[in-house]
Amino acid sequence: MNAQSMAQGNEVIPKPMLSSILGLVLTLGVGSMPFPAWDNELKDVAHMLGNEAIYWALVGATLGYVVFVEKRALSSIGLHLPPFRDLLLGSAFAAAIIAGLAVLYLLVLPALHLGEDQAVGALTAAPAWWLAISVVRAGVSEEVLFRGYPIERLLSLTGSRGVAALLPLALFALAHVGSWGWTHIIVAAFGGAMLTWLYFWKRNLWVNIVAHIVVDGVALFSA
Repeated sequence: MNAQSMAQGNEVIPKPMLSSILGLVLTLGVGSMPFPAWDNELKDVAHMLGNEAIYWALVGATLGYVVFVEKRALSSIGLHLPPFRDLLLGSAFAAAIIAGLAVLYLLVLPALHLGEDQAVGALTAAPAWWLAISVVRAGVSEEVLFRGYPIERLLSLTGSRGVAALLPLALFALAHVGSWGWTHIIVAAFGGAMLTWLYFWKRNLWVNIVAHIVVDGVALFSA
């Protein structure tokens, strides 16, 4: 046995596995932190832009981590150019999510004597330019941090579609509690589950990003 083989045999955690674990800490761990609750994103313009900058920085750090630390292509987290018909599919899938959200808001939440009037009112009172920025940012950052990277790496680490789907979904839903309250966990879990299903179906993050942006855009600008 040569020295290289002995060194590999003595590794407690193989480097690819370790890099994936650290990447999951970056995406699911840091991405789940309640930044809006900490910095009160709707307080003023500085807080609004600061919150956006935090999440864009996380996206940049994740993409840089994949390319420069893991030395893998961005296609390894689902970022590869999709056929145009799949982008159209993302928009159509968004319509199904919006229909489901309508049922939640109009029927399910009232039946449970739950509501989000205060949180929705605060958001819709924000400047339209910031809402547009926030919609695009959420579509990109949440799909990178809670779908593409963690699903692919958890699949590699565990071989379990259940773990790869449910762990990011649970953290995605919990990440919305800080700024929306506990009622929103129902809404976030539904939307997240649908987007997780879409990712497993198409395995293309651009399709998810399009669907996510359409859903958030329609939800915020029609409220």
